Amino acid sequence: MADPMNRRGFLTRASLLSSSLLLSGCDPLVQQSWFRNILYGAENVTRSVQGLFLSDARLAPEYSEADISPKFRANGTIRPDDDDYTALAADDFSNWKLEVGGLVERPASYSLADLRGMPSRTQITRHDCVEGWSCIGKWKGVPLAHVLDLVGLKPQARFIVFYCADTMEQTLDGEAKYYESVAIADARHPQTILAYEMNDQVLPIPHGAPLRLRLERQLGYKMAKYIMKIEAVESLKEINGGNGGYWEDNGYEWYAGI
Repeated sequence: MADPMNRRGFLTRASLLSSSLLLSGCDPLVQQSWFRNILYGAENVTRSVQGLFLSDARLAPEYSEADISPKFRANGTIRPDDDDYTALAADDFSNWKLEVGGLVERPASYSLADLRGMPSRTQITRHDCVEGWSCIGKWKGVPLAHVLDLVGLKPQARFIVFYCADTMEQTLDGEAKYYESVAIADARHPQTILAYEMNDQVLPIPHGAPLRLRLERQLGYKMAKYIMKIEAVESLKEINGGNGGYWEDNGYEWYAGI
């Protein structure tokens, strides 16, 4: 049987190749419907290939303490330009709460202390960025599946959407903030956690404090930082651009599997 790491490498390179087109002066192409169809077709191939190799429960590789990168580059925003977030950060997020709602039986909100009091998982994993770099870090947080079990998903829930504090651009309708989404199967994967620690320290602001998603079998832009709210939904079509995430609304793949 082929080495699973080689399979992962193949999938990683394939995803990086398709996404890198968007980082190399091809942005005008993204506006063309025929080019979007090519991208979405490639996404379906990525999902199909990964489905052949990886079960829903298969784990991404985990590493030892000795493998942790001496410097872990921060992806995306490094400090949200948002007054409410700045006020929360100034108070060490003591007044921050994670809202969990949508298609759930028991909507709730949780403080950092609440989340820290829940069952936790610690994992040392590799972060693969769409820009082509990788780092290994240690993460601790509450499994997302545990939070979903607490609130109770309704049968029609198919996706989990993450709403974040970082503003990406100013639009005619106001501020466009970062958001992401995952399918329920990926939300319930054992390595999908809401991380509040990195490398045995409180999660730093450049890496998404107070809470970020770790979705270890997908590319870095899927791992939403500065999470403020989680919502269970049946469809992504009516949310912002309708493609399931800020970068997806700008042409990236929704399923960024590696």
